[in-house]
Amino acid sequence: MILFDQYNLPEDIFTVVFATDQQIVVGKMLVDSLKAQGGEMGKTEMSMFANQLHEGITIPAKQAGPLKVGKPSSLSYNKRQFYDRILTPMRAMGMIDYDVYRKKYKISNTFNTAMIKIGLLWLQEVRKPTS
Repeated sequence: MILFDQYNLPEDIFTVVFATDQQIVVGKMLVDSLKAQGGEMGKTEMSMFANQLHEGITIPAKQAGPLKVGKPSSLSYNKRQFYDRILTPMRAMGMIDYDVYRKKYKISNTFNTAMIKIGLLWLQEVRKPTS
C-alpha cells in the first residue's frame, strides 16, 4: 500500500514505496543491479543477488543512504524477506516485470501506467453524480 503526503513528497520513489530504510536501500540496489545488467536479470542472477544480500555485503556510503550517512555500511537482508518484501511488491506494482518464457526480470514502465490509471479513476469518481 502506498501512502504519501502530497505536500511533503520525497524526491526518491523508493521512499514512497517502501516502509523502512533498509527496504529503501535494498530496492535501490536491486534497480541499480538491473540497470548494470542492461535492465534485465535472469532467475539465476536474481538468486545470486538475493544470496549476496543474505550473506551480508558492504555498501559504499553513497548507496547506504539513510542507513549510515558518510561511511560504508554492512547490510544483511534475509533471502526470503527479499523476495517477500522487495521483489514481489515491485512486481505487483509494475516496477519490475517477469517474462515467464525467457525467465528474466526486467525494469518496467507498467508502474507509471498504473499511476496514471489511478489518477483517471479518481477523476471519474469526482465527476460521478451523487447517488
